[in-house]
Amino acid sequence: MESEIQPLNPVAIELGPLPVHWYGIIIVLGIAIALYLAMREGQKHKLDKEIFPDLLIWAIPISILSARAYYVLFQWEYYSQNPGDIIKVWEGGIAIHGALIGAVATAVIFARARGLSFWKLADIAAPSIILGQAIGRWGNFINQEAYGEEVSRQFLEGLHLPQFIIDQMYINGAYHHPTFLYESIWNILGFILLIVLRKANLRRGELFLSYVIWYSIGRFFIEGMRTDSLMLMGSLRMAQVISLILIIGAILLIIYRRKAGYAKAGYNE
Repeated sequence: MESEIQPLNPVAIELGPLPVHWYGIIIVLGIAIALYLAMREGQKHKLDKEIFPDLLIWAIPISILSARAYYVLFQWEYYSQNPGDIIKVWEGGIAIHGALIGAVATAVIFARARGLSFWKLADIAAPSIILGQAIGRWGNFINQEAYGEEVSRQFLEGLHLPQFIIDQMYINGAYHHPTFLYESIWNILGFILLIVLRKANLRRGELFLSYVIWYSIGRFFIEGMRTDSLMLMGSLRMAQVISLILIIGAILLIIYRRKAGYAKAGYNE
């Protein structure tokens, strides 16, 4: 029965010699929805409707470069011997933490150049970012990547998953944890939480830092199930180390900004 299972075709359509992959379509869809929501919320705060599109023009390419650089750095033993493969992003190797570092750095510089508050932009964008991540994980599903350790078919059926997800989790002769799905659901719950917190009128910066904490908690536990983790040393997973640093750092930053008087304004002010 398992031998008859065919994975989903990663190519959606072919435009002549150019294949259009589902992964790219899903990523673009996630970005488009995230941008729309950020623009709509930004207008409620009297921001120019072009602010977030202008930011993305810079943030997207810089995030891709930083995501690749992050991945290559922690796989340097291989890439130092195969430098020609560094540019082959189409073969995989994009790290979300690297992308977030690039995006945040770009947003900080962009906000200063436009005379805007980075924390205000980050707060407005936070729900959009985590929703975009939730959508983007389905690109991993199509590509059969970012999956977890082996499980039985009965385990997956016990989760009451649709048949197409169960079948797609049959990889290299075994079924695997759908860690893409775990993270997608966690991020959707995070999106809902941030929308609720938005109405609570947290102090400026705290909505974004709440996103950092929520995402990092989920990533820490889900990363422990994955089979493709970047390793720091031995069995120490880099994503888990970064997640712990981000959780502690975000909490300390919330406390520091309140005590130092840097977070007097509320989200809706």
